[in-house]
Amino acid sequence: MIITVSGAPGTGTSTLSRILSKELGLRWVNSGELFRKIASDRGISLGELGRIAEEGPEIDYIIDDAQREMAAEAGGIFEGRLSGHVLDADLKILLKADRRLRAERIATREKKLLEDALQEAKGREECEARRYEKYYNIDVRDLSVYDLVIDTGTWDERGVGAIVLAAVRTLEDEESSSS
Repeated sequence: MIITVSGAPGTGTSTLSRILSKELGLRWVNSGELFRKIASDRGISLGELGRIAEEGPEIDYIIDDAQREMAAEAGGIFEGRLSGHVLDADLKILLKADRRLRAERIATREKKLLEDALQEAKGREECEARRYEKYYNIDVRDLSVYDLVIDTGTWDERGVGAIVLAAVRTLEDEESSSS
């Protein structure tokens, strides 16, 4: 099974991916970790790699190809902003939440000022939106690619997990009854 989990920073994608990986016994591939590994391997900061990524599609394509290879090998939970667009998945999930709530979560998690988290989130989202439009012709506001869109400002992590697990179980039931 291949499940993608997408969403802006602070929406809970890592929390949901961790829950799904544990509950379903599937590996979890985090494209953010792939991005961090590329930066580390090149000996540069995440900000520097982000600037490089904005200048050309090479970095994004490396991450996309790595996800496709891993999905073809053994499936899993694929967490990343573009995972739902670049993978042929059984279930594509988008988590969303108000920017201020996301910034509050990030500020708490990373022990930084709320205003700093808000500014960083805004800058990162604008950078990514430009890249995705330029390299993929993807409008990040278009949610039609996703099977399930959940507002994590409405549901806590248990609620989000329960919703997604119910969707997965329904897919598994439909698959087994059509076999």
